[in-house]
Amino acid sequence: QVQLVESGGGLVQAGGSLRLSCATSIYIFSDYFMGWFRQAPGKEREFVAAISRSGGSNTDYAGSVKGRFTISRDNAKNTVSLQMNSLKPEDTAVYYCAAAYSGSSLSTRRSGYDYWGQGTQVTVSS
Repeated sequence: QVQLVESGGGLVQAGGSLRLSCATSIYIFSDYFMGWFRQAPGKEREFVAAISRSGGSNTDYAGSVKGRFTISRDNAKNTVSLQMNSLKPEDTAVYYCAAAYSGSSLSTRRSGYDYWGQGTQVTVSS
């Protein structure tokens, strides 16, 4: 059973930073693309960022977070992180970690991911 567990959420003032982490039980972690999504109250879950199996610079970001958020992974520790800087009130949401086994390129769609975490709340106050 694959498990993804997010941590690092919390309450922060606008302009502040948070670092989210996702620990996984995936046996061969480097076989999976990894992504972050978020869902604000009353809205659809939306793509935030994704990173390739090997990590590095092969990443993709939603336009709303590009330049402020950075996704990274540590294949030795089976973890993926999301560094969030210059946070805005509109970044308030539950953030979800996701893993994708299939596919040859990064996916920005929910359907492109096979496993999901339970989410961690991020609240940005103005």
